[in-house]
Amino acid sequence: MSHAIVVHQPGGPEVLKWEQVPIDAPGQGQVKLRHTAVGLNYIDVYHRTGYYPMKTPFTPGMEAAGVVEAVGEGVTDLQAGDRVAYAMVIGGYAEERLVAADRLVKLPDPIDERTAAAMMLQGMTARYLVRDVFPIKGGETILVHAAAGGVGLILCQWAASLGATVIGTVSSEEKAALARTHGCHYPIIYTRDDFVTKLLEITGGKKLPVVFDSVGKDTFMKSLDCLRPRGLMVTYGQSSGAVPPLDLAILAQKGSLQVTRTGLATFIATEDRLRESAGDLFEMVGSGKIKITINQTYPLKDVAQAHRDLEARKTTGSTVLTV
Repeated sequence: MSHAIVVHQPGGPEVLKWEQVPIDAPGQGQVKLRHTAVGLNYIDVYHRTGYYPMKTPFTPGMEAAGVVEAVGEGVTDLQAGDRVAYAMVIGGYAEERLVAADRLVKLPDPIDERTAAAMMLQGMTARYLVRDVFPIKGGETILVHAAAGGVGLILCQWAASLGATVIGTVSSEEKAALARTHGCHYPIIYTRDDFVTKLLEITGGKKLPVVFDSVGKDTFMKSLDCLRPRGLMVTYGQSSGAVPPLDLAILAQKGSLQVTRTGLATFIATEDRLRESAGDLFEMVGSGKIKITINQTYPLKDVAQAHRDLEARKTTGSTVLTV
């Protein structure tokens, strides 16, 4: 028997139960994986609380890294002993699990498993934002909300490496310093300054072509005032709550603005796209252009405390659950 975190009903962190679970042999196209590190993401909170409804009981967790223990029939590109990682596959809060082989990527030698668990979901999110949703060109200025968060730190670095000037919002001086060392040229402490006013001071009154927002309710409407005509509002998370219903006429009034709500699953839906996205991320990290900052670790069985700290905005960068 192995152990996993099981949620029997939605609720607070206390519903995350450490339990023994059976693990079958891998079936057709499957791999039996022993986790060595598991990533923590805000989507895990949405699943736990029922904000994103799940059929119970279930095991949360959307990314992890580990070692292949066995492969099922039809699996030819993986074998026992391979180091692998994945993202956007529910069930990561476990010591062992079964995973479809086509959802796994092999880790190159320079990438250790803790780093992989800390970066797969967040790093591939940053990748699709700057490569697919709004392909950044050198000389552009962008706004990144939650610049000291897991995605934010990677996104700032990736955008800066492409020649963008990055403005970011953070909640404290400590987080401003962290963002600044990770590619954010102008961190704005939103708890002290109005971020729209401060942004316009930084840019000399010029508005921006794009805003990347994972915060949602607290930042959405004011972010529209940061965009130039035909600018793009990219919302990819809602840590402060869902964006309220929007009268689309407001977009016309503010300059024919565009809005998109994105999710990583769409951008890695096929095996080829997954491999391409992960490969780009591995290259950026391996080259040193992006550094992955793991600022918190918790034993997997203590993940309830990790959820409390994440929801209280006490965490910065990436968080890893150790197995």
